[in-house]
Amino acid sequence: MNKSLLFSILFFAASLVATTLMLTSANNSKKTESQKPLVLSMTASVEVPESMYFAGEKITFDRYDKHERMDRELNSFTYFHSTTLLLFKRANRIFPIIEPILKQQGLPDDLKYLAVIESNLDPRAISSANAVGLWQFLQSTGRQYGLEVSSEVDERYHLEKSTVAACRFLKEAYNKFGSWSAAAMSYNGGQARITKSLADQRAEEALDLWLVEETTRYYYRMLAIKQIFEQPQQYGFILKPSDLYKPMEFKEMNVTTSIPDLASFAQENGITYAQLKDFNSWLRSTKLTNTSGKSYTILIPTKESLFYNKKDRSKVHNQAWVVK
Repeated sequence: MNKSLLFSILFFAASLVATTLMLTSANNSKKTESQKPLVLSMTASVEVPESMYFAGEKITFDRYDKHERMDRELNSFTYFHSTTLLLFKRANRIFPIIEPILKQQGLPDDLKYLAVIESNLDPRAISSANAVGLWQFLQSTGRQYGLEVSSEVDERYHLEKSTVAACRFLKEAYNKFGSWSAAAMSYNGGQARITKSLADQRAEEALDLWLVEETTRYYYRMLAIKQIFEQPQQYGFILKPSDLYKPMEFKEMNVTTSIPDLASFAQENGITYAQLKDFNSWLRSTKLTNTSGKSYTILIPTKESLFYNKKDRSKVHNQAWVVK
């Protein structure tokens, strides 16, 4: 065998070995790449507590359906970060208004979480069914519970008055059903539907009913948001005092006459028309025709309240919400 032929054979063998090594290395590399996680963060399922109290009533999550419903809502609020963070921010402004009313009306403080679920604490919220305001009253229900609803004045958007109306509904429902869980579910599903379902399904508790998904989830959503609000850091929500929306301070103006132009009225009181509407969203027109001489209270935010001052954001409604 001549040297040229031997060299060719050796070169071919070396090339074959090199190619084999390269293919093996590429396959191993692909295998390694496929084993890498597609995301660089960990998402862990939230642990469901064994039990908790809501409005003085104990609920235990040892039954499969109660456990799974609570599991769904706890994980939903925990990982729906943007919405849940906004709820904390808004609550710092809204809770100081509605909590004293609940207390004065003799209702458990926990029922404030019903407003969280109803409207995301947005006093101007409007549902697809045209329920409006913090407590999401339909027009007919709002009037039934004492709220004025017209083209110029809609007290379903009035924070204090709509809260009193919601208290009236809930007290009436509690007296009818004997539990706050049933009263809360009837706020969503209607008292008549809960009454009929209890009879038709021969159930003793509203939590045992087979209902539409929205009403079935309703109570557990309140339980979940209470759990997160009471232990925010445990669920990954870290807020500083300056992150929260501060409670506003107002000058109250009692009006018993007509206001032909609310934009001019706002300007005369040192605020913009938008600011007037922001804190008096029950005013639904550009004017207030008040021929009957009814007394209305219009809130005028103080000049100090209108401006963001990070160093002056010390009004924290619940210290458990923030880290120092």
